[in-house]
Amino acid sequence: MTLEEIHGQQPAPAGQDWMQGAGTALHELLMSAQRRGCLTAGVYESAKLMNVDPDNVAFCLLATDQDDEGDIALQIHFTLIQAFCCENDIDIVRVNDVAKLAAIVGPSEESGESRDLHCILITNPNEEGWKDPALEKLNFFCEESRNVNDWVPTVTLPE
Repeated sequence: MTLEEIHGQQPAPAGQDWMQGAGTALHELLMSAQRRGCLTAGVYESAKLMNVDPDNVAFCLLATDQDDEGDIALQIHFTLIQAFCCENDIDIVRVNDVAKLAAIVGPSEESGESRDLHCILITNPNEEGWKDPALEKLNFFCEESRNVNDWVPTVTLPE
């Protein structure tokens, strides 16, 4: 008997298409959020924003590379951010390729320097009723992942 059978849940749709769809949606969301000025990058910047205005946070992304796996301080920050997101009903995903993420998000607009991309928050813009189809796809992806007890699913960004 599997865990899904015990809890009466269906396994997540298997296959590359489902994961690719989430990766493409994440790419679209990052591009859209950056154009709208709704993207906050950096572990400390994200923590400050979540402390001040958690209701304004629509989505959270945690990113690591193999080099970061041994960084205990970063892992502690991730654990705290994940707990906060779960407690405040903020959907959250992981990405295991900071280089691809940097290619999408790019350097800081203010200074032109590379920025900390280990945590990225997507916030709601001031526009009433803004609905991003990519955000809706990712919300559905996260909901489906939670149905199979994958609380922080990993998304692969497209090439």
